[in-house]
Amino acid sequence: MKRLALSLMVALSLSAGSAALSGSTTGTAIAAFNGVCFKAGQTAAQAQARMEERAGSPLPFALTFWDRTLEPGPADHPRIERRCEVLFDGDHTREAIDALRVQMATPPVFGFTTELPDTHTAGQGTALIEGRELLRGRIAVVHVGLRNGQTFMAVDRLPEGWETL
Repeated sequence: MKRLALSLMVALSLSAGSAALSGSTTGTAIAAFNGVCFKAGQTAAQAQARMEERAGSPLPFALTFWDRTLEPGPADHPRIERRCEVLFDGDHTREAIDALRVQMATPPVFGFTTELPDTHTAGQGTALIEGRELLRGRIAVVHVGLRNGQTFMAVDRLPEGWETL
């Protein structure tokens, strides 16, 4: 009973925090990222449309998306099978990390922490970067940071056999 009460208090607290963020571009970008970027099986056009359903059109933030299992992706990232990234003005890394942690812990849980693959490194402005072990031997990397005065949130999925690519 205590566990249920604690879970409800945490959920209500997180909902209140999300509601406070939701009226801003920051909140909109974070919510759109968390609502769309963890869903597999979508094309770039589908991801764009889902983001626009949540955030309006045109998007009030930049979106980068590709999934090579469904359509061609950029040649300059051969060891990344799928990428979803949002980029928005200001330093909102703390809010982004807090919301991302909640999203990754919400069922279905987004993998389990694992070693960071050699495809990614923490660069200047990195606030969070970690590897996540997914189903079927796949690895994902979640990354939050600050780039040229803008906050970015990204999730990259590596293909099976990424180590040999």
